[in-house]
Amino acid sequence: MFQTLKTPTLIDRGAQTPAPGQGFDHLSLDELFKIFTSFLHRQYRVIVVAFLLMMALAAVYLFTTPPSFTAFAKLLIDSRKVQLFQQQSVLGDTPADPGSVDSQVEILLSENVLLPVIKELHLTEDPEFVAPDDGLFSTIKGLVLNPSAIMGLASSIMGLASSEESSEGQPSEFALTRAAIGRLQSHLTISRSGLTSLINIGFRSHNPQRAAQVANAVAEAYINDQLQAKYQATRRGGTWMGDRIKELRDQVTRAEHAVVDFKTKNNIVAVGSNRLMNEQQLSELNSTLNQARAHTAEAKAKLNRIDEILRSGAEIPDATVADSLQNQVINGLRSQYLDYSRKEAEYSAKYGAGHGAVLNLRRKMQETRRVIFDELGRIAQTYQSDYEIAKAREESISKSLADIVSQSQTTNQAQIALHDLESSAQTYRALHDDFLKHNTEAAQQQSFPITDARLITTATPPLAPSNPRTKLILMVASAGGLILGFGLGLLRDITDRAFRTNDQVASILNTDCIAVLPKVKGPMRLPSPQSDRAYAGLEHRIIRRDQSPFWTVVDSPLSRFAESIRAIKVAADHNKSGKGGKVLAFTAALPNEGKSTVAMALAQSIATVGGRVLLLDADLRNPVLSRKLVPEAKVGLLEVLANQVRIEDALCLEPDTRLAFLPVVTKGQMAHSSEVLACEATKILFERLRQSYEYIIVDVSPLAPVVDVRAMTHLVDAFVLVIEWGRTKIDVVEHALRKAPGVYDNLLGAILNKADVDLLRRYEGDRGYYYRNEHYAPL
Repeated sequence: MFQTLKTPTLIDRGAQTPAPGQGFDHLSLDELFKIFTSFLHRQYRVIVVAFLLMMALAAVYLFTTPPSFTAFAKLLIDSRKVQLFQQQSVLGDTPADPGSVDSQVEILLSENVLLPVIKELHLTEDPEFVAPDDGLFSTIKGLVLNPSAIMGLASSIMGLASSEESSEGQPSEFALTRAAIGRLQSHLTISRSGLTSLINIGFRSHNPQRAAQVANAVAEAYINDQLQAKYQATRRGGTWMGDRIKELRDQVTRAEHAVVDFKTKNNIVAVGSNRLMNEQQLSELNSTLNQARAHTAEAKAKLNRIDEILRSGAEIPDATVADSLQNQVINGLRSQYLDYSRKEAEYSAKYGAGHGAVLNLRRKMQETRRVIFDELGRIAQTYQSDYEIAKAREESISKSLADIVSQSQTTNQAQIALHDLESSAQTYRALHDDFLKHNTEAAQQQSFPITDARLITTATPPLAPSNPRTKLILMVASAGGLILGFGLGLLRDITDRAFRTNDQVASILNTDCIAVLPKVKGPMRLPSPQSDRAYAGLEHRIIRRDQSPFWTVVDSPLSRFAESIRAIKVAADHNKSGKGGKVLAFTAALPNEGKSTVAMALAQSIATVGGRVLLLDADLRNPVLSRKLVPEAKVGLLEVLANQVRIEDALCLEPDTRLAFLPVVTKGQMAHSSEVLACEATKILFERLRQSYEYIIVDVSPLAPVVDVRAMTHLVDAFVLVIEWGRTKIDVVEHALRKAPGVYDNLLGAILNKADVDLLRRYEGDRGYYYRNEHYAPL
């Protein structure tokens, strides 16, 4: 459903979104079910066609694809194999990681593995490999399941196209081999089993025995290729290692001789644990020097602290300083000073600051402070003496250390060079031993190489074909057909921007949908003609009957069309104007929507029951009613407005229903038709008509092409908007009404015209049976 707001001057296309409180999240299950069933009613043909199309494609695939069989073999990539010789392989076996297993999958598809299979099984002589007869679907499926086979197939095609033929006119051996490789790769399926080190090798063939042979042959060819690669690598590694070991042996001999010669030349003798004498002395003096420097720093810190206290000028040192000095005399004097200070404060508060006891306490406090600082000075002298002693000891040790360092410089330089020589000799010796060990391993591996892969499941001929998979294909085709059908149906619903239901009119235009007029099919019955002499020379003012839909209400009074026309009259009767006769104008957004037919039908319906009704053609640009009803009319609305004839002389009459009709006679296109309809003479004419008729049915021009309707809004009591069902676009009607606010303000309602009743049932959901009620007679 769609919701917009009605304003005096504008219709707001809010959207095409549910009204507030009516979004999909507020719909009940019953309402959702109704929406779904309504959608199925509308689009079931599209869904069925899409479903049948997909099933037909699946059937074509199943009938055109010959059955094939797939055999599987399993390989295990495992580097943790049983070692006959407990040495490391020259190639360095590593655990099989996911990347290495995926690499083995690609190796299995390489030509290095497949060429031996082709030669062993003589596949170039097998017609299935050099002249495949699979259907197109099977070939495409093989390429999709095995993308790496695309290159092989392409190369085989290029090889067949560019290869030279033999003298007998047959393809060369090279072309046959390339074709067999392409065929083998396109039908070979190599996949890793989950996250394990297992590799599945599958081959699809029309012959189950051939499928098993090829799968097993590929596995064996891969294992042989791995063995051959290890053998070649081990042999090359062993040859290179032998040459390298000879070079290292000579380097080790030269390095060890250089060490011995250097020690003899520089008189270097090791004393216990390969350490020299001067090294031991340097280590001891360095330790002693570090301790002396620590004592000097401690003495300096104490001296600096006591000097800082003496320079601070504080009355007494605080408790932290006293504790750090660890002097009982100062601690006692400080306690005594604090006691005097407390008493001095008490006496001052009690007797006053000038009392004798207070002055005596102050003298005692000064004496105590002097004694404290005298004691601190003595301690400072002691710290100064300790600092001087520690400093002298440190300088003595530093001098001794410098003498030893000076004496051992020559020996140290020689020792540095000796260390370089010894390190070089040890490195060459370690390399020589390591390469000698690996050379032994290489010799053993070369005599018995072991591969990382082993065949754990041998392929056997399959008992049932693997392709085509009939059930899966039919299930996929069914699901795809339904999804495609629902998608196309939803797309059709989304792109359908025409009016089709009452609810659309009510929600989008915010007005009532008065009636839904079915499309009239087939010619109407034609009454027997009357003699022209009965009209006494007024033939040009007589409305003649024909087989057009204009006469449906008279010819089929019990039809759905006639009942809907009567609904318009009921709506008009409830619209009280208070101006005498009701002026009801019929308009549309675009031409050819059936407004003239509806206006004529309503006028006939009212006239049939004896109502005084006048049908007036006010479409000065395209007077369809005048041309259809009285094509021979000589005067009409324009002549009446110009006071050239009386209105009684311009009216035309339908003999059976006594319907009065005021036509429009034009000689050509009118440029200023809106001024004619808006003039004072037109207003006076409508006032006169109101006094003479109960209903004035006016057929006016469409809203979008011209502005005539806007010029006569003051003359009309109510407008009826005719909308062609399933054709007129929603945005066109909205735009037309937005440009004609006077019409929208006086809008009685809208009519959906030319509705296909069968299709309408699909859009109305469970209300569709109303249009098939048994009380309606067929047209």
